[in-house]
Amino acid sequence: MTHPAIFPQLEIPETLAAGPGPGNTDARVLARFAAAGVADHMQPDVLRGMVEAKHMLRHVWGTKNVHTFGVAGTGWSALDMMFSAVRPGDTVVAFTNGTFSGIDGLTLRIKAATAEELAENSLNPQPSSVTIVEIPHGQSVKGEVVEKALAEHKPKWAFMAHWETGSGRINDLQGFSDACVTHGAMGLVDAVSSLGVEDFKIDDFAGVAGWASCPQKGICCLPLTYAPVSFTDRYISELKANGAATYANHPIFEARHWGIVDGQDVEKGTYHRTHSGYAVAAFHESLRLTLEQGVANRAKSYCHHESVLRDAVELMGCEVTSNMTSLVVLNLPESLAGREMELVQHCRAQNFGIWPTLSEPVQVRIGILNQLTRHAVTEIINRFAQAIRDLGGEVSQADLDVLLDARYGVSVAAE
Repeated sequence: MTHPAIFPQLEIPETLAAGPGPGNTDARVLARFAAAGVADHMQPDVLRGMVEAKHMLRHVWGTKNVHTFGVAGTGWSALDMMFSAVRPGDTVVAFTNGTFSGIDGLTLRIKAATAEELAENSLNPQPSSVTIVEIPHGQSVKGEVVEKALAEHKPKWAFMAHWETGSGRINDLQGFSDACVTHGAMGLVDAVSSLGVEDFKIDDFAGVAGWASCPQKGICCLPLTYAPVSFTDRYISELKANGAATYANHPIFEARHWGIVDGQDVEKGTYHRTHSGYAVAAFHESLRLTLEQGVANRAKSYCHHESVLRDAVELMGCEVTSNMTSLVVLNLPESLAGREMELVQHCRAQNFGIWPTLSEPVQVRIGILNQLTRHAVTEIINRFAQAIRDLGGEVSQADLDVLLDARYGVSVAAE
C-alpha cells in the first residue's frame, strides 16, 4: 500500500529551452553524467577528472591564470566567490544595465557595507563606499562611461557584466579593462553568458582581476555542476592580505581541491567539500566538447544562427533591441503590445521555453543556446510564429520559408 504522504513519481517532459539560459544540455554531457559510477569525492578518477578539467578550462578561457577552476553550483556560486574578496568599506564602482548586473550590484553593496550600514537595511544596504552607475535598459555600458566614473571615484574594485541577459546587451569589455588599468582598479567581470559563446581570451584584458561564469549556458553543461572562475595573481594576493568572510566559496580553499596549492599545480587536490563524480564527469565532457568544436567556430555559428532568428522575428513584425549572439530580445508587433507575458506563458504551456524580461519594460527573450543547427532554429522560429498566430497576430509561413531557404540554402556548413 502506498503511503499517503508519498507523491506519484515525478515525470518531467522534454522542453525546448529557448530562453537566456539554461540551455538544453548536450546529449554527450548527459550520457557521461548518467554513465558515471558510484564513487566518493576522493576517488582517483574523480580527482583526475577535476585536474584535467581545470587545464581544459584554461584553454577555453584563454588564460595562464593558475587559479582557474569550477565552483560547485550555478553561476551565482561563481559570482559569490568572485565577490568574496570585496571587504566592508572597500570602494567599488559597479556598472549595471539589466536585471542580473543589478543583482550583482546588490551583492557588491552587501559585501562592501560596514556592519552599521548593513544594520540600517540588511536586504538593500546603501554603503557610502559603493557607486552604482545605472545604464538605461536596452543600452550597453560604453568604455567612455567607465573611464569617466573610474577617473572620478578612483575605486579599489570595478565591476561590469560582459553580456547582460536581462536586456540582451553586450558591454564594452575592452573599454572596461583599459579604464581599470589606467586608474589602478581591480576589475571584476560577470561572464556568465559570454563564456563559450563569444570568442575572447581573458588574458587579453589586463585590467580584469576576477572572472565568473556558469555551467549551463555557453559551456552546455548541466545546472548545479561547476561554474567556471579565474583569478589573477593580483586578486589572490589581495585575498591573502585581507581575507574573505566565507568558507565554502573561498577561492583559495576551493582551489586546493582542484589541485592548486600555494599558487602551484599539484598532482591531486585536498579535501574542501563533497564533490560529485556525476557532476565532474558532466563538466569534463562539456569542456572536451567545447574544445573539440573550438570556441572560434562556435562563436561564428552563434553569429550566423542568431542573425537568421533576428531576421525571422523582424519579418513577423517584431522589433529587436538586443545585440547578443545567443539571445534575441524583442518587442512584439504593435497589435500584440502589452500581451508579452500572455504569449510567453502560452509558449511555456507547450514546453517551448522562451522568457520575458524580468524588469520593465516587459519584452520577450528567445535564445539559441546549444541550438546551432538549421533544424533547431527553424523549430524555434516556427513555434514562435505559431504562438503569434494563436494570439490573433498575422504571420506568413510562406514568407518565413522563403527567408529560411535564402539564409540556409540546401546545405549549411554550420549544421
